[in-house]
Amino acid sequence: MGPHPDDIEIGAGATVAALAAQGKSICFLICTDGRYGTINLKEEISEEELIQIRRDEALRSAAALGVKDVRFLDFCDGGFYDVNDLSKQIAGVISSFQPDIIFAPDPSPISECHVDHLNVGKAVQSLAINACLPGIMKRLGAKACPLKALAFYMTAKPNVYMKTTGYFNKQIAALFDNHLSQYPEGCPDRDAIRLYLKLRAKDFGLRSFHITAEGFRMLATIHMHCLPEAGL
Repeated sequence: MGPHPDDIEIGAGATVAALAAQGKSICFLICTDGRYGTINLKEEISEEELIQIRRDEALRSAAALGVKDVRFLDFCDGGFYDVNDLSKQIAGVISSFQPDIIFAPDPSPISECHVDHLNVGKAVQSLAINACLPGIMKRLGAKACPLKALAFYMTAKPNVYMKTTGYFNKQIAALFDNHLSQYPEGCPDRDAIRLYLKLRAKDFGLRSFHITAEGFRMLATIHMHCLPEAGL
C-alpha cells in the first residue's frame, strides 16, 4: 500500500523483491496520483502529464521488483480528498485481492508530516482490525477478508526484520532507474536517499544477524485491540 508511486519501493522495495522471488502473490495499491510530487523536472509540465508519468514509472518499477498486479486510486496528491472515500476504496481492493498481510506506511512516527502518508496509514490501521467483519465491510461496500497481519514500513519501532540479502540492489535499481521524475540524475535527493537506504539495510541487517534487512512494525490481529504492550 503506497500513498504515492515511489513509497513502496522506499519503504519495502527489497522485501517486495524477496517475496516476489519466493512466488508470493503481491499487489501494489497506489492511493494518490502524485501530481504534486516533483520539483526536479527541468521543464514545466501539466499536472495531468505528471500523473501519467508517475503512473508509468510505477508500473515499470513494480515490474523490476517482480510485481505484475499494480492498482491505482485516483485521489489527489496532497490530501485533497475525503478520507472516508479513501477508506472505502482501500476496503474494496482488500476485498478483491484478499491479502494475508498488508504493508503500509506507519502513521505513528512523530516526525511524519505528509498528510497522504498519515491518511493512508490510518485508513489501513482502521481497516486491518475490521477486515474480517462481514457487517462492517459490507457497510464499506466490500467483502470480509481474513487478514493475518499488518506490517508498517517507514516505522520508528520495527519489531520484525525481513532478510533482504541479495535484493537490496534490485530495490535501488527499481527506484532510481524508473522514478526519474522524482530522482533524476544529478538530483541531491538521489544520493541522499540511496545512502539512507544502504545504511538502513545494514543497520536492520545487524539487528537481525543478516547482511541486509528491512524492518517493520508488525501487528497480528490479536495485537490490534486492547493490547497496548504491542505498541512498545
